[in-house]
Amino acid sequence: MIKLGVLDQVFISEGQTATEALQQSTRLVQAADTLGYSRFWVSEHHAMPALAFSSPEVLIAHLAAATPRIRVGSGGIMLPHYSAYKVAENFRLLEALHPGRIDLGLGRAPGGMPLATRALQQDKHVDVSKYPQQVLDIVGYFYDEMPAGHPFEKLTASPSIPTAPEIWLLGSSDESARIAAMLGTSYGFAEFFGTPGGEQAIGYYNEHFQPHPSLESHPRSMIATLAICAESEEEANRLATSSDLLFLGIRKGIEMEFLPSVQTAAAYPYRELDLLHIQQIRQRRIIGTPTQVKEKLLQMGTDYNVGEILINSPIHDEKARVRSYELIADAFRMTSE
Repeated sequence: MIKLGVLDQVFISEGQTATEALQQSTRLVQAADTLGYSRFWVSEHHAMPALAFSSPEVLIAHLAAATPRIRVGSGGIMLPHYSAYKVAENFRLLEALHPGRIDLGLGRAPGGMPLATRALQQDKHVDVSKYPQQVLDIVGYFYDEMPAGHPFEKLTASPSIPTAPEIWLLGSSDESARIAAMLGTSYGFAEFFGTPGGEQAIGYYNEHFQPHPSLESHPRSMIATLAICAESEEEANRLATSSDLLFLGIRKGIEMEFLPSVQTAAAYPYRELDLLHIQQIRQRRIIGTPTQVKEKLLQMGTDYNVGEILINSPIHDEKARVRSYELIADAFRMTSE
């Protein structure tokens, strides 16, 4: 059976504060742990008012401390902003605190608007083409295997520990798949972005995978998708209107300061073109009853040829959001044992 995890972007729901959103995320990871989800990942975005955080490392430490079992990780760290050494130090510390439970998902994208990127890279020269070498450097730091002749060959990323976080390269393009295959890392495709070509990207990754001696000896891939589940199809579609309006705003270049409520979404003055955009957005979503959602997730796993799917469920109401994950877990007969 396919494994299921959670991707939480920690949206601030309309009428709530960032603190309340983070408290909800803590309760959600605890529910996901109890329900049997395999992973709980948090993303990195900067200067986006609708999101409650921008530092995955700090939030991962909190969420892992609040749970006993589930793997917690980044989806992902936008590596070109940072030094490989500092990322390795942060995640080695997380792994030391929570052995066998930490994932390091890495990405090349800026994770924010150009002004935020300029601030993150202030007084630095950033060359995105060095991203593959940065990934290899992190592997070297994690396993104390920096190659001979490397300028930091004798440098240790503290703390020195016997285990290492899992490394995943994330993306929504063939290029990320190519790099993951070349370096021998695991690969995750951001299907919920709505970007086409994921099946081909994962196919390329599987076909061209080159094992790294310190990492997985075989290709391992996953996708992240958006799914909303409720007892009835009507209720699931009603709950999905919040994310419909949120992503419509993103497509139109309108920055929303919160995840809108169902009531706000219902009252919005949609134009005919807006409804067409929402219809297009919905084609990349899984929305329905437990039976419908299970069927679509299984089909998606087959189509993409992956063994794991992370589920992102931007639902305004906390109880309905947790219930959505509960219904999916029940449909898949998941267990935390």
